[in-house]
Amino acid sequence: MTHRLRHYVCGSTVHDIGILFRDAGRDVRSFPSGAFLYEPGDGRRILVDTGYAPQPWHTGWRGAVYRRVLPPTMTAQDDIAQQLADDGVAPESVTHVVLTHLHPDHIGGVVRFPSARIVTTAGQLETLRRARLRDAILPGLLPAWFPGPDPLVLDRSDFVSTEVAGVPLDVADPFPGAGLRLVDLPGHAQGHLGVLVDDRVLLAGDAAWGSDLLAEEPRMRAVPRALQHDGDAYRDTARRLVALSRAGIRVVCSHDPVGDRELLPR
Repeated sequence: MTHRLRHYVCGSTVHDIGILFRDAGRDVRSFPSGAFLYEPGDGRRILVDTGYAPQPWHTGWRGAVYRRVLPPTMTAQDDIAQQLADDGVAPESVTHVVLTHLHPDHIGGVVRFPSARIVTTAGQLETLRRARLRDAILPGLLPAWFPGPDPLVLDRSDFVSTEVAGVPLDVADPFPGAGLRLVDLPGHAQGHLGVLVDDRVLLAGDAAWGSDLLAEEPRMRAVPRALQHDGDAYRDTARRLVALSRAGIRVVCSHDPVGDRELLPR
């Protein structure tokens, strides 16, 4: 079977790296919001995250605060369903939507996939239920039917300790035979997931603002560290991802400027 992994840019935001790290100086960067489509060749189409929702957002004062801190840029052409259709993939043919976590730049396009099975974690749904401002979750971006009639909700017991390229990880395998496993990457948000594809590419969600910044984690300032769900776990996750990268696994964060659409060399 031919495995394909494609990257789509679904909007972007800007952020000052100097606010995140000590001694970084002023460095305002544009960060794309990535979504990824994996096709294992057996008829399943697995979408990882869905990018931003097109404006306007109807999310009240919480959404106004979020947009002020992390101003999104998003057009109708950036919509993930539109991009898939333009790429020859009918949005209704997507069988699963895996969510690394529930922040606005990852769930905006969920509404476009009502027939897909949502893959999430118990931790993510717990955060959604209480949705404090600090959690940066905007329930108004999610459709009323979320997470659907038959979601695949992973609990801690679904993850098994194993080694990937010599690095210890907690991994779940809800897609037998697909060449895709889910990885517990705690720290940034409760129930935060990574997606390991073909044991070659790890989609690391928001384990860092970018894969090039993982090694900078020890220099993170106190305030942005405190805004993570678990600062100590965030540090440990970054350390393990650096080790994976050095071992030859390609680590791709959601906000990396990937460039190439195809992420699995043939």
